[in-house]
Amino acid sequence: MSVLIARLIADAEGLSARIDAVRADLEARGVRTAGVSMLDHCGETLEITSPDDDLAAMQDVLDTHFSPSDTLVARDVIQFPRLFVSDMDSTMIGQECIDELADFAGLKEQVAGITERAMQGELDFESALRERVRLLTDLPESAIGECLSSRIVPMAGAATLVATLRTRGCRTVLVTGGFHHFADPIGEQLGFDHVVGNRLEVSAGKLSGGLVGGIVDSGVKQATLLTEAEALGEDVITMAIGDGANDIPMIEAATYGFAYHAKPKARAAANGRIDRGDLTKVLKLLGVPMRDWVG
Repeated sequence: MSVLIARLIADAEGLSARIDAVRADLEARGVRTAGVSMLDHCGETLEITSPDDDLAAMQDVLDTHFSPSDTLVARDVIQFPRLFVSDMDSTMIGQECIDELADFAGLKEQVAGITERAMQGELDFESALRERVRLLTDLPESAIGECLSSRIVPMAGAATLVATLRTRGCRTVLVTGGFHHFADPIGEQLGFDHVVGNRLEVSAGKLSGGLVGGIVDSGVKQATLLTEAEALGEDVITMAIGDGANDIPMIEAATYGFAYHAKPKARAAANGRIDRGDLTKVLKLLGVPMRDWVG
């Protein structure tokens, strides 16, 4: 028989009263509480268990009494993943690469507006990507290196998350609707095993305004997770993280799908949500003691 397990990073102030409110709210929705306890080895991580399989109700109650919060709700015992697939822009790094690159062409505001609408799920991803890349026509390829060195910064906790996962035998894959020009060095810097991304077309040292090969969209992100998981064997525990609409199918396909400081549609699709903390909160929600973190 499965059990519903919810974990959240909880502040000590007013915690007892909020736990009582959660119990009462769940009971009013017909969801029983089997136990509430702090994970001894993870300090601020609270765990709530229920024999009733109503994940949506549990998430809604946690949102009501703890939002914004860092949470993970799972149907069954939470296990360490064997596969981790992550988005790059605004997830593993703090920027949107194409927006920062557009600044070198004096077009950041125009390009960023398209990026935001695509991330919210208001625009078709492929057409929005091609439109933004066309705006970069004739930008010197050297601007990419300058952008990388001066604008692109890893998200807090990114290196620790990836290193700790790998140390424990988890395969790590960076999959992005952005570009290999950025993703390859970022993937190497953060220690990812594999990188999947789009390729900018370059001619005579300048961007041509086009792309080479197929587009990495939401379908490719999901397919990457499923293919990588299949290669690892049956019933493999998977984890994915992202922040925009393009990440939703990947998030939904993962055992633990995290939305990181995400757009509303991506957050609604996830059973893991990091609303407040940095990426190391994922490790806390998995139950990894801080003494075992790497990096």
